[in-house]
Amino acid sequence: MTQKMEKMSNNKINVRGVEHYYEWIRQPDSAQSKPVMVFIHGWGGSSRYWQSTAEALSDKFDCLLYDLRGFGRSLLPSNPVSQLSYEMEEYADDLAAFLDILGLDVVYLNAHSMGASIATLFLNRYPERIQQAILTCNGIFTYDEKAFAAFHKFGGYIVKFRYQWFLKVPLADKLFMLRFLNRSISRDLSRAFLEDFLLADYEAAVGTIYTSVSKKAVEIMPQEFAKLQIPTLLVAGEKDIIIPAEMGRQAADLNREKIKYVEIPDTAHFPMLEDPPTYLAQVREFLAV
Repeated sequence: MTQKMEKMSNNKINVRGVEHYYEWIRQPDSAQSKPVMVFIHGWGGSSRYWQSTAEALSDKFDCLLYDLRGFGRSLLPSNPVSQLSYEMEEYADDLAAFLDILGLDVVYLNAHSMGASIATLFLNRYPERIQQAILTCNGIFTYDEKAFAAFHKFGGYIVKFRYQWFLKVPLADKLFMLRFLNRSISRDLSRAFLEDFLLADYEAAVGTIYTSVSKKAVEIMPQEFAKLQIPTLLVAGEKDIIIPAEMGRQAADLNREKIKYVEIPDTAHFPMLEDPPTYLAQVREFLAV
């Protein structure tokens, strides 16, 4: 049966000097008040790829999707907000301010990739505001100076040399997503990923490459996982080459009391899109909904 959804689009609010795009996905006919689940996307993307997951979970949650500062439809102003950096902690503080403006005290979090790093920091900075959390495709990196330098250099190149005509190249979107997937996804989704990558603000895209994959992150993230006090589900894709499953397993092993680790077979960096039934079953079991 197709669920009727209420989707409020083109909503923007000013969060710390930047207009942030957000939308609700919820079922309008329900008389019962539902808890709120907030979704956080990863690097180069937007909240668009969370929509199908949010729709599936809208029977139990009012789902709130938003685009991170500098990504998707949350583009930076022409006059830079000088006091804000691209550190993951700053993005966690963006989320706190976002929730304050919307009057949301306690929520559930569902975050992916770089967004899961932001969420992990948020969980420890604002534990009183989170009921439970799902982190998808995240973990602990081992620092390698040469490898990190090469990654940053390559990442800077691909961000610098982006052109809208890429969208006109046949199968460009499919080629763009090959590294991220083990199973195919719809053409509409793969095109949306390429569109979001081309749209991302240059400073934000480059800045977060340097802060999310860095010596500092290698040093602090194990501590952040170890001190989590919020019940957390960490989901990995078995075939993920962006953030290999072993990195997620290592993170979970640091805090077995609070972190439940699940690995979804035959999926890579987007298990929620590559195998939605298995992903949703694991999330529902963890949340007991």
